[in-house]
Amino acid sequence: MRIEPQTISHLQEWLGKTETLQDTVTAAPVRALSATLDRPDPLPTTGSFLPELWHWLYFLPHALQSDIGPDGHPKRGGFLPPVPLPRRMWAGSRVQWLAPLAIGDSIERTSQILSVTHKAGRTGDLIFVLVEHRISNQQGLTMIEEHDIVYRDAASPEDKPVAPTPAPVDAQWSKTITADDVLLFRYSALTFNGHRIHYDRQYVTEVEGYPGLIVHGPLIATLLVDLVRQSIPGCTLRQFEFRAIRPTFDIHIFKVSAKPDLEKDPTGKTIAIWAQDHEGWLTMQATAVLA
Repeated sequence: MRIEPQTISHLQEWLGKTETLQDTVTAAPVRALSATLDRPDPLPTTGSFLPELWHWLYFLPHALQSDIGPDGHPKRGGFLPPVPLPRRMWAGSRVQWLAPLAIGDSIERTSQILSVTHKAGRTGDLIFVLVEHRISNQQGLTMIEEHDIVYRDAASPEDKPVAPTPAPVDAQWSKTITADDVLLFRYSALTFNGHRIHYDRQYVTEVEGYPGLIVHGPLIATLLVDLVRQSIPGCTLRQFEFRAIRPTFDIHIFKVSAKPDLEKDPTGKTIAIWAQDHEGWLTMQATAVLA
């Protein structure tokens, strides 16, 4: 599919569009994610702080079943622009925490489309949509997140694979993850994510052309932060950013790793974090800054 200039102009009509949602930080999703990540956490109670990135358990999309598209996502249009490319992914985020969230908080998220850009890549057209989320509780603004969404054309036999990047080999902390289809299903259910690439093996292999189920980018990012939380007990994050490098599939184990980035920050508060596949290729790159 070729993206014409008039299509780009139409999509850019979504610039500045906003959406505001309300929710409550309830305990049940927190208990469920702890179980999904195999963490023996204390039961959350009112006032318990919400771990970093677990805000992704809230403000979930609740599209009617009749409004679901063929890929399991809500049909194009509405708040996000109707990009006419079949494959989409959460390519990265940048998060800044101003104050913690806690169980029992009433929360509000105001989202805005900051940019819609087009790029002609090696494998065809790409559309990048940048969304900003600002989350508040009763005390005021608690978090600012920028969310990168990329849309791309369907796979083609003529596509040439992108040369992989070797992952660093000097990790201070590492953990091996078995991302089987049960883990992916549980995370999809927790985040009310109907995207079929994460649970429908026939769809992901025959329609989108991937070798296996794709591990959710936000799940990998959550596992990266969880490694930091386990390795530095009691730490609090002030900033976090991640960028997806290449897909991770359920057909192999993968590894999450981290180390203090002392070259960038001699205080040890800047942590380099990454994920790698079973062959040692880099799949996600991230940085956390501790408070």
